[in-house]
Amino acid sequence: MKAIVYTSNTGHTAKYAYILSNETNLPAYSLKEGKKYIKTGEDIIYLGWVSANTIKGYKSANKKYNISAVCAIGLCETGAQIPELRKINKISNDILLFTMQGGIDKPKLRGINKFMIKMLIKSLTSQNNRNENDERMLRMITIDKCYVCKENTSSFMDWYKNNK
Repeated sequence: MKAIVYTSNTGHTAKYAYILSNETNLPAYSLKEGKKYIKTGEDIIYLGWVSANTIKGYKSANKKYNISAVCAIGLCETGAQIPELRKINKISNDILLFTMQGGIDKPKLRGINKFMIKMLIKSLTSQNNRNENDERMLRMITIDKCYVCKENTSSFMDWYKNNK
């Protein structure tokens, strides 16, 4: 693999890119920077942030590079939502897909993303019978918190060490 390429909105995905860069000794570039340093068709690992089950930047990266693995960074727990993300983002079965919990930084959100979080908070707080998942999500989106940590990369690193 040539490099790690990522798209980040509030910084959580960039943090993971640099953790993985440090662990793999691969350079990490934003999708925009990668165009300067990585040739079309090169093998990469792609990291993108998740919004409404869409892995941001994945389509563009997939058109330009040969993606060996995708790491989707979102609010849900590490390892969750893999089948849904694979289906919605049309990620073929020959590309590995990992999910890692990122976090939320509401002051950095803009436009539709800010609106969607506000609506989700409003919807969850108005529910009388919230279940455990609803409560967890509500806590996660009302408190700005970063869940980025090296431990969340363990499944990816196990794969990478066996497939360098």
